[in-house]
Amino acid sequence: MRILVVGGGYVGMYTALRLQRKLKRGLRSGDVEITVVTPDPYMTYQPFLPEAAAGSISPRHVVVPLRRVLRLCRIVVGEVRAIDHARRTATVRTLATVGGGDEDGGVGMPYDELVLAPGSVSRTLPVPGLAASGIGFRTVEEAIGLRNHVIEQMDIASATRDPSLRDAALTFVFVGGGYAGVEALAELEDMARYTARYYHNIRPDDLRWILVEASGRILPEVGDALAAHALRELRGRNIDVRLDTRLDSCEGRVAVLSDGSRFPTRTLVWTAGVKPAPLVATTGFPVTGRGRLRCTADLRIAGTRHAWAAGDAAAVPDLTASDPGTVTAPNAQHAVRQAKVLAENVVAALDGRPLTDYRHAYTGSVASLGLHRGVAHVFGRKVKGYPAWFLHRAYHLSRVPTFNRKARVLAEWILSGLFAREIVSLGSLEHPRAEFRLAAGGTAPPRTPPPRRRPGSVDGSPEPPG
Repeated sequence: MRILVVGGGYVGMYTALRLQRKLKRGLRSGDVEITVVTPDPYMTYQPFLPEAAAGSISPRHVVVPLRRVLRLCRIVVGEVRAIDHARRTATVRTLATVGGGDEDGGVGMPYDELVLAPGSVSRTLPVPGLAASGIGFRTVEEAIGLRNHVIEQMDIASATRDPSLRDAALTFVFVGGGYAGVEALAELEDMARYTARYYHNIRPDDLRWILVEASGRILPEVGDALAAHALRELRGRNIDVRLDTRLDSCEGRVAVLSDGSRFPTRTLVWTAGVKPAPLVATTGFPVTGRGRLRCTADLRIAGTRHAWAAGDAAAVPDLTASDPGTVTAPNAQHAVRQAKVLAENVVAALDGRPLTDYRHAYTGSVASLGLHRGVAHVFGRKVKGYPAWFLHRAYHLSRVPTFNRKARVLAEWILSGLFAREIVSLGSLEHPRAEFRLAAGGTAPPRTPPPRRRPGSVDGSPEPPG
């Protein structure tokens, strides 16, 4: 029995982990083989990305190495380029097959059961200049790169005598008022405000932070009252929150908003939603109007056999909603819960037992607004300020995989409470060979962010525009 898991994110890792436990005897005897194909050999715990960007957590503790967790599974670092479900074969491109002469650069990988969990990518819009100057916030590389970039902009502002360059360097624009945008902005603003005390000519009030949200509210997941509190909290810190506003252009390092405002800026962070990974559109499986895989309540892909899906790329019916057409939201809470049911159903299908429908009970939402500040809606109770921030940390500490990661994250939080923040920018890590190239008679590359890797790419090819 060959089970192929496509994706090493929440659904991929947790599904493979549970299958590993349920089918341990078969895996050891060789009767069962679980293969996980993933672009990266680790799972990123995305709720910790804002704290990693702010320096509260080390980057290596935000990721979980799959080879350590999935000891009985086969981990293949690569990307699935095509799926022929009629033949039960996936075409996989790995580092070993790049440039190997195949037309598509891939090799066939047969399977008996398919778990499709490729996740999502940033949902971008055709905004002029976005592909060239925008910064995403979905990977640990982007989070640490953004931290280095923010501190580097403060270095530029401190060293220049050009007032226009200084203003542009100290203006930070974030697009998207959901969890990712609000938490990333709040944590980085907190970090930059602290860092400013070490610059002789930069005051915290010199930094300008702008949050652009196309709808009429931020943080829709936490409810109206807490979203209003979060809005007041951000504006009380002199963060310019623009509701019912869109980004029209960011060419020439100038952010042009739909309300007519223009902000010269060297930092534009895009966190305006996600869309299913591009692989979904090429599989031939049924999809919804939003491009997500159409699934049944038991997490099978609709109209197919031996094919399962969950997570951001799957449209799973929400059986707890009053509207029968409602599907579950693409978030981490659903992904982790769906992975458990999916794994149980795969085992049940192999044993010939009835399958279980996915149902969830809403437990609440938590969001951080920087150090010691947050909002939380837990079991019907609304919490804000320090208690909400504490609940945010406690919840995510309980959810991060493995005891090893929990202990390391907790230790870092304790140490960060006892000692001063780190304010070092290691932007030079993006060009590790620069000094040697210069010493060897070459030229050093410019200090600009490297091309962002296309999601699922294994050869470092840049992300396409738009």
